[in-house]
Amino acid sequence: MSVPDLVIIIVNYNTASELNTCLASLQAAAGTLSMRVVVVDNHSSDDSAEMVRREHPWVSDVIETPHNGGYAYANNIGLRAAGALERGARYFLLLNPDTVLPPNALAEMAALMDANPQVGAAGPRLVRQDGSLDKACRRSFPSPKVSFYHFSGLGKLFPHSKRLACYNLTYLDPAQPAEVDAIVGAFMMMRAEALQQSGLLDEAFFMYGEDIDLCYRIKQQGWRVMYYPQVTVLHIKGAASRKSSLRANLAFYDAMRIFHDKHYRSSTPGLVNLAVDAGIKLLRARALLRERLAPPDKKRVASA
Repeated sequence: MSVPDLVIIIVNYNTASELNTCLASLQAAAGTLSMRVVVVDNHSSDDSAEMVRREHPWVSDVIETPHNGGYAYANNIGLRAAGALERGARYFLLLNPDTVLPPNALAEMAALMDANPQVGAAGPRLVRQDGSLDKACRRSFPSPKVSFYHFSGLGKLFPHSKRLACYNLTYLDPAQPAEVDAIVGAFMMMRAEALQQSGLLDEAFFMYGEDIDLCYRIKQQGWRVMYYPQVTVLHIKGAASRKSSLRANLAFYDAMRIFHDKHYRSSTPGLVNLAVDAGIKLLRARALLRERLAPPDKKRVASA
């Protein structure tokens, strides 16, 4: 069996409608690329898997997990099934079901990586339904200093400051390509060699943070991570997490702690670690209070 140009892993949780639209956009987005699509249904209750088999019989694999083990867990199931650690393709793409791709988007992203062999991972410009930039599509690593500037509101007050607005890189022109620390798992295209060297997603993260952690490990291996706005993808965002906003909010702040513990705690002064721990607890408590008080139609999930 020939190795495809691209393997796409889509993790779904109770988003059958969005998944249907996403899959409908893929074939035109591929251009001349050969691709294999793996849908991992993370124990949905809305018959998503059956919808894929009925409406999109061209999808290569539909895998149903025995329980919802989280985003990293389900993506790893798909990556292993597609031979990610044995180079089952030239490129691997993590793609959210709440994305809609324009024609040739996948082909253009692959062409970028073909032309830049030092790039291990790349992501497009992601926009929300109102046309605004999804700021999570290009980020710096959340070191204690970078996180302080962001969560204290300084980055928002001074969005053009290279120092204070480095969390979401708002000082950069969103229309220009840039090398960045991290892109978002909603659309993360990776070179097979980079993924093999860095390893799969860390399943300590239930959801959130696993994409930044993977970019961190890819860069540790000497690869570059690129933001490429010449391709624009619609990201509805939060389609799955809003269905369980309490769990999503808890996971968001858990991810902060896990990332700090893994990459910064051992090299950070003790007082700063105490401040980070206290800050995460405070932000978590505020989010849970907001979740409890908000009416059902106003509940929201944390966002990077």
